[in-house]
Amino acid sequence: MRKHITPILLTVMLAITATMAFGQAKDALYKSLGGKKAITAVVNDFVGRCAGDPRIAAFFKPDVADPKKLAHFKMELVNQICEAAGGPCKYTGKSMKEAHAGMGVSSADFGALVEDLVATFNKLGVKKADQDALLGVLGPMKSDIVEK
Repeated sequence: MRKHITPILLTVMLAITATMAFGQAKDALYKSLGGKKAITAVVNDFVGRCAGDPRIAAFFKPDVADPKKLAHFKMELVNQICEAAGGPCKYTGKSMKEAHAGMGVSSADFGALVEDLVATFNKLGVKKADQDALLGVLGPMKSDIVEK
């Protein structure tokens, strides 16, 4: 399955670019996802899922262990996804390269994270087209996150 993610992401990115070129509203994905409330629900489930996933739980342990850190982490993630989807939020956190420097995230770790995100999307009933569009927007961050 992982072999197919890159071509799919490239196709989705081209589709998003073409759609935007034909005048679709910048916030169409944000609205289709259900706005900030729905994005917050996705983040809450997704972070819990990642924290419970033995393949990647160690990366989330420091944030999950501290309620204040966890709330900040979730808020930043909501803002990042909201902004990436064309919503009114503004992500003000670190760059992905800076935030993940020295963590040793592998391609397999990144793949596990994507699998957890898709599982969250499916659980919460996010439409396949919206899943693909959002993954297409977030996918290019992989090169800034994966170190090995």
